[in-house]
Amino acid sequence: MAGKAIDKLNDRVREPTRWTRGSTFAAVVAELGETLPGWKAYFGIAEVLSPLRDLDKWVRRKLRCHLWKQWGRAGYRELRKRGVSVREAWHTSKSAHGPFAAAARLLR
Repeated sequence: MAGKAIDKLNDRVREPTRWTRGSTFAAVVAELGETLPGWKAYFGIAEVLSPLRDLDKWVRRKLRCHLWKQWGRAGYRELRKRGVSVREAWHTSKSAHGPFAAAARLLR
């Protein structure tokens, strides 16, 4: 797969998921919904699954980061609403490592 194409897709995903943009989660998902299907078809031609899986994981993690930033101080409460254990929600919400690390922690 072409490195330039992957970089271009990453840029297209980074822009709507920027934390300082002030968009709602629904608006971000709608904007990505316009972009991602075309890229999926483009990369699907290559029939190489590994880079596609990595891109999918990265996009999902960026979306979780966006949600995490939107929740702000209510992160613990929001995690508990979504079925995360008390211990995991506490450790994740009190982590000093930032939203990208918190989004990865939720996958464990």
